[in-house]
Amino acid sequence: MRYGQAHKLYEGPRTRTRGVLAAFALAGCGALLAAGCAPAGAPGSKAGSSPPRAAPTPSAAGPAGSPSGSSEAAPPPAQGSVTVAGEIAKDLESPWGVAPLPGGDLLVASRDKGTISRVAAATGKVTPIGKVPGVAPGGEGGLLGLALSPSYASDRMVYAYFTTESDNRVARMRYDEQRDPGQQLGAPDTVFRGIPKGLVHNGGRIAFGPDKMLYAGTGETGDTGLAQDKKSLGGKILRMTPDGQPVHGNPEADSVVYSYGHRNVQGLAWDKDKRLWAAEFGQNTWDELNLIEPGANYGWPEAEGKAGKPGLRDPVAVWKTDEASPSGIAWAQGSVWMAGLKGERLWRIPLAGAAPVAEPEAFLTGKYGRLRTVIALGGDRLLLVTSETDGRGSPEAGDDRILTLTVR
Repeated sequence: MRYGQAHKLYEGPRTRTRGVLAAFALAGCGALLAAGCAPAGAPGSKAGSSPPRAAPTPSAAGPAGSPSGSSEAAPPPAQGSVTVAGEIAKDLESPWGVAPLPGGDLLVASRDKGTISRVAAATGKVTPIGKVPGVAPGGEGGLLGLALSPSYASDRMVYAYFTTESDNRVARMRYDEQRDPGQQLGAPDTVFRGIPKGLVHNGGRIAFGPDKMLYAGTGETGDTGLAQDKKSLGGKILRMTPDGQPVHGNPEADSVVYSYGHRNVQGLAWDKDKRLWAAEFGQNTWDELNLIEPGANYGWPEAEGKAGKPGLRDPVAVWKTDEASPSGIAWAQGSVWMAGLKGERLWRIPLAGAAPVAEPEAFLTGKYGRLRTVIALGGDRLLLVTSETDGRGSPEAGDDRILTLTVR
């Protein structure tokens, strides 16, 4: 275990080297993302810790007829770059999930407070919109992932994954901007319940895919047997309708289980060819980036990292646990970008279709502390959310922050 009494592997000696950030000029940054508002990020460095890579397994068609091949004209360069373009907000408490709103503002979940706030892109002003009823913070649980309904323009629904006294669940709430601040969330409508909860390994990332179905990454709560039990919702990636029902075409009829054998999934993202990628925590040896196929078994607890065992799907890339402890991921500029918690760095994994074109490359190492969430904003733009106030960091003045990045 990397948690509980074995937290040393997770928390480890601090490597953070950053000082107090210089003030960012937000006025010139407009609509989140103007370039050139801040100095460049730290140079990248290669991982250098991955075992030899096996030949990639061809990708089967994903949901809604996702293509199995790649339509990319050319792979991304082996070496990329990251520039910190600005700071959207600071002094956030335990930020976790983020949902960009039409127009550029952000909804941000506080894991430990159980609240959702709106962050103004132009000014960084943070306005609470409401508290999610029933959230029971504790350990790694609380108010976790956020996502907007595919029909948000008409229904104004915000989806949230959160821990209660009895389970992890997904609920949706109507966001009414005309009401008073702090009272703008409607009563929660529980979409899906019964996901196992624990002090650790609660998963928590949710996202709507290209097929407009809702995906959720879950954890096995420290009970390793749940990951291989297809009847359990722990240690899985789930796929359901926006109403929480199994989707026609899921691996098993009347089941929301899309893939299994996961330890703790906290990152979900699709590339431009609609392939689903997921990041998950390893135990003592290897953290993983996986290409997700419906019905596939990703090995935990029978395998960690690239085991080459028949019937188990090997990860596309791996990291030593003190270099990553991955949470959120995003796809941009031909690469998957992965936030590292204990690793305190942003990883770039350049891809040609489903295969890496080079070793993963690290950026911002130790500059901003623990990194929790990455959001793609289109083109070469990313949002990056730090996680120093989650009880495992060493917060400095201004933590936690939301940064804007320019990447390639």
